[in-house]
Amino acid sequence: MAHTDHQTMRRVLRREIAGTIGLLTDEHDFRAMRRYRSFTFDDHQTYLQQVEALLKVRAAQGSHTTVALFDPQEYAEFCAEADLDPDIPSSRTRFTAELASTGPVLPYEGQPLSDLVPALVDEAVRQATWEYASTLLARLGACASCGEDIGRAAFTRASRLLVRILDTAGGGNRHLVCSVSATAETLVSVLHADEDEHGALQLDEAEALEFTTVLALGIATQSPGGLVIRTSGPGTTDRVYGWRLRGDGLRPLTAGEVFDAYCTDIESGDIISPESDVDYCVPPDLGEEGQTPGHGH
Repeated sequence: MAHTDHQTMRRVLRREIAGTIGLLTDEHDFRAMRRYRSFTFDDHQTYLQQVEALLKVRAAQGSHTTVALFDPQEYAEFCAEADLDPDIPSSRTRFTAELASTGPVLPYEGQPLSDLVPALVDEAVRQATWEYASTLLARLGACASCGEDIGRAAFTRASRLLVRILDTAGGGNRHLVCSVSATAETLVSVLHADEDEHGALQLDEAEALEFTTVLALGIATQSPGGLVIRTSGPGTTDRVYGWRLRGDGLRPLTAGEVFDAYCTDIESGDIISPESDVDYCVPPDLGEEGQTPGHGH
C-alpha cells in the first residue's frame, strides 16, 4: 500500500480521536464495523498497524492517549438510544468519548499493541465481573431476621478477611485468585499485591474492589468457592496455600487439596503440571477473622 494511503488512514483515525481511541481488538468486531460505509478500513491487521502508528505519533508529540475497548453491538445500541446515525464518524467519536468515562480504558505508554490488547481485554473482563457481582450483591436485600443489608455486611467481612490474608502472608509479593460458583458461570477474580522497596504493599484499587466484591458474593450466598494465594520473594521458595469458602467463613485447605486446586485448570478441569520449586502448604491461622460467625445470613 502506498505511503500516501497510510497517511490518509491516519488522518481518518485522527479525526475520531479526542484523547481516547476506541479499539476494535478482534477480527469479529472489525467485520461488524465494516457494514458502515464511513468505516473505510478493509483489513484488520492494517487497521491495527495504523492505530499503533498513530499512537506513536501522538506520544512523540507529547499527547496523552487512552485506549478503550470498542464494542460494535454497544455502539449500535448507543446510537439507537441517542438517535444518532451510526454511519458517520462524529457518532463514533461521541461513543468513544462516552467509553472514556464509563468503559474499560488503559493509557498508551509506548507499549506494543500486542501487549496492550490482551491487557485491555483483561480490564474489560475485570470490570464486567465487578459490575455483575455488585448487581447480584445489591439484589440480596436485607436479612429477614435482623434487617441488616446482606450485601454490605458480606462486603465488610470480605474486606476484613482480605486484609488478614495479606497481613499473615509474610514478606514478598502476593498473587491471589478467588473463584465463586454463585451463578451458572463461575466468577474468577485475580489480585496482585507487590511489595515496594520499603516493604509496603502496592494494590490496584479497582482490582482490589473487584476481588473483594467477588469474595463477598461467595460469602453472602454461601456458594461453593475458594481462595488461593501464592507468595514469592527474593531468596525464598514460592509458597501456595488457600481456603475453601464454607458458610460465610473460610476453611483451610490441606497441602494436598491446595496442590489439586492449583494444578487444575479452572475452565477445562485438566491437570496442570506442578512447578518443582514451589511449596504447596497449609495456610497460616487467620485467627478469629477466619472463623465462621455465629450469626450468618
